[in-house]
Amino acid sequence: MAAAKETPRQRMIAMMYLVLTALLALNVSKEVIDAFLVVNESVERSNDKLSEKIENTYATFKTMYQLNQIEVKPFWDRALSARKLSQNMSTYICNIKEELIAKTEGMSLDSARFAQLASLRKKDNYSITTEYFMGDSFDGAKGKSRELKNEIINYRQQMINLVDSANREKLKLGLITDSVYYNTDGKKQNWEAYHFYHTILAADITILNKFITEVYDAEFDVVNLLMDEINAADFSYDKIEAKLISGSDYVFYGDEYKAEVIVAAYDTSQSPVVYLKKGVESINLNKINQAQTLKSSNGKTIINLPANKLGINKFAGLIGVKTTSGDVNYFPFKNEYIVARPSVNVAVEEMNVLYIGVENTISVSVSGIPIENITTEISFGTIYKSNVPDKWIVSVPPGKNQAIIVVMATIDGQTREMGAQRFRIKRLPDPVATIANKREGYVNREILIAAGAIVPKMPGDFGFQLYFEITSFTMRMQRGFNVYEFKAKNGLMTDEMLEQIEVTNRGQSIIFEKIKAIGPYGDERILSPIILTIN
Repeated sequence: MAAAKETPRQRMIAMMYLVLTALLALNVSKEVIDAFLVVNESVERSNDKLSEKIENTYATFKTMYQLNQIEVKPFWDRALSARKLSQNMSTYICNIKEELIAKTEGMSLDSARFAQLASLRKKDNYSITTEYFMGDSFDGAKGKSRELKNEIINYRQQMINLVDSANREKLKLGLITDSVYYNTDGKKQNWEAYHFYHTILAADITILNKFITEVYDAEFDVVNLLMDEINAADFSYDKIEAKLISGSDYVFYGDEYKAEVIVAAYDTSQSPVVYLKKGVESINLNKINQAQTLKSSNGKTIINLPANKLGINKFAGLIGVKTTSGDVNYFPFKNEYIVARPSVNVAVEEMNVLYIGVENTISVSVSGIPIENITTEISFGTIYKSNVPDKWIVSVPPGKNQAIIVVMATIDGQTREMGAQRFRIKRLPDPVATIANKREGYVNREILIAAGAIVPKMPGDFGFQLYFEITSFTMRMQRGFNVYEFKAKNGLMTDEMLEQIEVTNRGQSIIFEKIKAIGPYGDERILSPIILTIN
């Protein structure tokens, strides 16, 4: 039969069978691709956490540098070199990922930059990826993989060179490129073929993200070893900065502004030298002789400035701190305080109106007056203090379109009116009628039946948790040239409605209209209809 002459149709069928067999052989199972998605997502999360951990290490290193710049500078400079090398290396690998995605998916680099692995269409493609990494060579010499390998070798050596030779044996940098590798048949491979020959796009992206993890690990190890090379015993602080603490930056005219300047984590056995100049936003060492020297005790300095000028009063200064080497480091500080006459502030927390029938929460405060010395009155409705400091509850009935809140304060035993504020009174907005969290568009028939009721929801930008009750609605649908209506006496669909929905066809529209709802204080609303299409 093998020698029998085949018809053109038979030859065509045979050829199609060969193509199908080849496609089946090349197919990568969905389970394998999903596994790569899970691993890649885990690697990306680990990279984010490791990056944050590295930044915290740099922050500690910087504090050590600030305390003793002369001794720490050589180590700090090498740490900054490690940061630059690692940033350049991770950026290089990210550029490879973007270029690989763009070539495989046939998209622009800008689109590839923001593409998510799960959304790619050709996650199982390995022909384009293999050509990209290996070129037309078996060892990757003419592909991107050889270039990547050389960059990794160069980066690794540069990072090793940043650490003193005596400590290099402590490094565990990863990014090994000279191991012995074998393929599934047990034959030896080089690094390039082992990682990138006939690997699908999902695997390549996961591998590249793993390289970024190893770059972060290398950076973290190098920076920590550099810190270990410093005599850590000289640094007993985890943070150092100028701190200014004031009782209030808002004082009444004729009173006195008070503040306290300290150096956070400073040794209380010695006191810093504080230089202060009023009316400026900054001061440098060249003009330190123009500043006032303040006395310090137990590491703290008290600032007393007069409040005899209305408006914004600025000041700045320097704190001199002696390091363990005997040098003095200067840390700048600045602040401002406002001198004003007594004033009142009343703010509505829910969209600057008072709503009828609900408990409106407002904040009331008077500058410089304790909250227990403040009282309020309202021209229409009721107002009373809540259990939360500086919060009042306001309720207004229907009948008027505005109310005035008056604020009073007890000062030196006398009650004084501090101010008043006019507010608008509005009724509650209409809720939005929904079924299965939809008010329009397509919906699955089973989901619609399972929902079984109209749920009124307040607009998303509305600040109150309120509930309306559906009292009736009508369901309207068309079959052929006939229109059918079904009525409900509450928010639940009737059995007849559910039966009709169950036999609807795909593409058929259902309208829920004449929806009536009752609000918290008994007023009836007619809500907008819901228009859904069965998909």
